[in-house]
Amino acid sequence: MWQPSSAFLLVASLLAALPVNADGLYTKKSPVLQVNQKDYAQLIAHSNYTSIVEFYAPWCGHCKNLKPAYEKAAKNLEGLAKVAAVNCDEDANKPFCGQMGVQGFPTLKIITPSKKPGRPRVEDYQGPRTAKGIVDAVVDKIPNHVARVTDKDLDEWLSKDEELPKAILFTEKGTTSALIRAVAIEFLGGLKVAQIRSKESSAVEKFGITGFPALVLLPGGEKEAIIYDGELKKGPIVEFLSQAATRNPDPAPANGKTQSTAPTSTPAPPAPPPEIPILSTAEALEVACLGPKSGTCVLALLPEAEEPSPNSEETLKSLAEIADKHAKRHANLFPIYNIPAANSGAKTLRTTLLGLSEDAQGVEVIALNARRGWWRRYDPSESADYSAVRVEAWIDAIRLGEGSKNKLPDGVVVVKEEEEEEEEGESEKKAADHDEL
Repeated sequence: MWQPSSAFLLVASLLAALPVNADGLYTKKSPVLQVNQKDYAQLIAHSNYTSIVEFYAPWCGHCKNLKPAYEKAAKNLEGLAKVAAVNCDEDANKPFCGQMGVQGFPTLKIITPSKKPGRPRVEDYQGPRTAKGIVDAVVDKIPNHVARVTDKDLDEWLSKDEELPKAILFTEKGTTSALIRAVAIEFLGGLKVAQIRSKESSAVEKFGITGFPALVLLPGGEKEAIIYDGELKKGPIVEFLSQAATRNPDPAPANGKTQSTAPTSTPAPPAPPPEIPILSTAEALEVACLGPKSGTCVLALLPEAEEPSPNSEETLKSLAEIADKHAKRHANLFPIYNIPAANSGAKTLRTTLLGLSEDAQGVEVIALNARRGWWRRYDPSESADYSAVRVEAWIDAIRLGEGSKNKLPDGVVVVKEEEEEEEEGESEKKAADHDEL
């Protein structure tokens, strides 16, 4: 049976004799996470993140002097590591402070995750009591789950765990930054992260990288790589990668509070996504999607109706949600347009492509590529399912080149006379060049 040591008993007795002060140094608005004996295990010991914890007493002069630097360090380490504090002046925390070997105030300890969950490495921080000193020490202890990949082993790294999405950071630096290490921790087990130097020319050429740093997301399977073009900050990067992987839930609350409170008012409902653009005229439709150089477009062809039908409203809402989601993630997506029945071009598409009569009811969703000469119809099946999940799956299949496509009939793609003359001139030039060879 375990028996407490005399040193432990001495520390416990000294802590018990401390004057009681219910007010801690850090307010609820402080960037420093306030923990106690009960939630330390969940918020700190079981976290995938490195933490630094200050054990203090509110009446301690050295603790008061440290507060500005410690809060500055917390702000600088936001999203990278946890900066926490335990008020050893509270009766409930005094035994815990004794167990942690606290013999004076303030005592700073760096807590680093280990391979054994809930049993992290704990070591005293002996560095300068400055924000920079604290930040440098903690950053040095952030676990590194980022693979260092070169041209030689890139294919091998890509082939491992093929079902998992992957992210690659192309950088000119030889070191692995705290930011990308924190991102890897955020998706640990659900997304693999690697770093490649800019000098690895084959890898750079393979992914078409033209500037550094550059972050590339490989969603998995045969889906095309997506290059991130947002801010180089953790929040936007995590949101971008979340389209392919689920973040690891961390027990620490984002606002630094350890006690849950009931909301004082009902939260406002989320704002609806912006409506998709409307192409109200045949000319606008031709310019956007039916020109000989037009790429893939997704079109919602609305029927003649005095009032919008339920499936028309659901379809437009689903398409708006899909477009808004991809826009927020800076992901490339085909343009999506609302084509009202009054648009004569819509009538042509409904009759020519779908074989529908002019008075046929029901919304139709199609994708077409005028440049490549194909089109495809969305089939909602018998249940008339126009949900965002179902429609997005159909769009994803097109992006991946899955499924059959139909050939666009003559007359759908609009070619102007000057464009025809230009094409004829180019054809003649190509023929002349060929003859010269």
